[in-house]
Amino acid sequence: MKVNDWSPAVDIIETAEEYLIKAELPEIKKEDVKVTVEEGVLTIQGERKYESEEKNRKHHRVERFYGSFARSFHLPEDTDTSAIRAEFTEGMLNLHLPKMEKPATRSVEININ
Repeated sequence: MKVNDWSPAVDIIETAEEYLIKAELPEIKKEDVKVTVEEGVLTIQGERKYESEEKNRKHHRVERFYGSFARSFHLPEDTDTSAIRAEFTEGMLNLHLPKMEKPATRSVEININ
């Protein structure tokens, strides 16, 4: 039986205050998930381990995916990467990415000599 790489399904939601990434990670322990941010890219990676067959028990069909996974997302410029927080409950990883206030734009007149 071949173990395939797979990619968990995600929803990305935006509110006035934050971006929310919801990733489905059923039957995965939070210890087996790693979330990193590097150079404006958020990466979720981990592994769902295959249940080994037990004696006197035979799998007739395996449709779920097992093995390593990784998903990467380019973050919008207004994401406050220092305040990202994660929650992991019942197979759902929720990543809260707060927005930073945009600096006020100002106009400066340049004198020409």
